Amino acid sequence: MSVRTYTCRMHGAEIELKFPVTDERTFRSLASELGFRLETERTFESNTLYDTPERRLRASKQLLRLRQYGTRSTVTHKRQATDVDAGARYKTRIETESIVEDAEAFAEIFTQLGFVPVFRYEKYRTEWVAENGGHLVLDETPIGVWAELEGEPAWIDAMLKQLGVAPESCSTASYGTLFTEWKAATGSPATNLTFAEADALAAH
Repeated sequence: MSVRTYTCRMHGAEIELKFPVTDERTFRSLASELGFRLETERTFESNTLYDTPERRLRASKQLLRLRQYGTRSTVTHKRQATDVDAGARYKTRIETESIVEDAEAFAEIFTQLGFVPVFRYEKYRTEWVAENGGHLVLDETPIGVWAELEGEPAWIDAMLKQLGVAPESCSTASYGTLFTEWKAATGSPATNLTFAEADALAAH
């Protein structure tokens, strides 16, 4: 079992906002009209979060993730930015990410270091990029469709207006938090945000 990593990147800060999408077709058309360039076609994405059994990473507002996105696997670590206002309306994290050749090898390394899989979530993601480098994504999840804008705050605000999105509908919550809120609202016994679990529950 061998491991090789490449294309490692570290962001100074990842600034983003999520918002729900009710009409996917209209949203896709509007993204094109606003000049966004399609970067990645609709692609299946599977994510596994790792933590200690005591959830030490979660307690310190950190995230360790293995992601399979189409044929590409990545390992990502996120941590909270130290100079962010707790009441800020944007989600701001420091992110370090690298493409990996063998995701199973990394999963084994995590396990040997005391990290275990604690949550899995899936979605179909489409990605667009703006001329200024800002990003727009559309995520089709088992609990609804969400879009996400990532870029400078002023640009995010301008795009929300052009997309016709009300600021009060935006969220900084992670998919894990959205899943927890959905479970509380529906009484679902699901433990992971996967299509298989959602389909199994719907069948009953």
